[in-house]
Amino acid sequence: MRNSDLLEVLSNVANQYPKDLANRQIRDIPRISFNIGIALEAVKPKLHKELEICDLGGGIGLFSVGCAAYGMKRTVLIDDFDDSVNHQFGNSILDLHKSLGVEVIRRNVIENGIDDIPGTFDVITTFDSMEHWHHSPKRLFHEVVKKLKPGGVFVLGVPNCVNIRKRITVPFGIGQWSLMQDWYEPDKFRGHVREPDVGDLIYIAADMGLTNTKIYGRNWLGYYSSKQLVRLATKIVDYPLRLKPSLCSDIYLVGRKV
Repeated sequence: MRNSDLLEVLSNVANQYPKDLANRQIRDIPRISFNIGIALEAVKPKLHKELEICDLGGGIGLFSVGCAAYGMKRTVLIDDFDDSVNHQFGNSILDLHKSLGVEVIRRNVIENGIDDIPGTFDVITTFDSMEHWHHSPKRLFHEVVKKLKPGGVFVLGVPNCVNIRKRITVPFGIGQWSLMQDWYEPDKFRGHVREPDVGDLIYIAADMGLTNTKIYGRNWLGYYSSKQLVRLATKIVDYPLRLKPSLCSDIYLVGRKV
């Protein structure tokens, strides 16, 4: 399939979300298309219809359901589904995922791991989730290596704690990861606990014994900003910044199991 076919599939799926969520998913299509694309690129020449993929911490997002709708052989989604959107919409929010063949597993992956999940995978992914975890993912990531097929690929996407915007604004006292109210008021904090940088991703890859590792940089956070000036500035600097992932707002590790 061509990239235009993937975009069409994602658009069709996004429009099937509940009305209150559909616009958010539609806006997220470029990011999800990229996330699926780097996974597909990493396992070439294997065809997407041959792939078995497992996504950790993807919640109700478009990635796993997009993979299933795109025709991947097997798609597994593992999450604790304890975000506010899950409480707002209930279990029915995952009906779309299940109807398109996503295997939905509810669990805390840090506490319970993935060793007992049946089968092995060509690709295991986790996007914008690790920064929310309150405990070390070291044991989980070692299980990830065990659950990958020989030559399988791990893809980790996270926000960058030292992106160029933070380097500029933090000296002026602007740079908190979350609002005080978001941390102080709820019984359970679901925000960012520790954002990594490129060096952290390289450390994780070495600990997992991954080979052919690559680091990518993108700037989704800038495009999704509520401030028009930030969105405009992102359009101007996005492509040059990709040459230096350590300055980008979003960073990715792609590595292969030996």
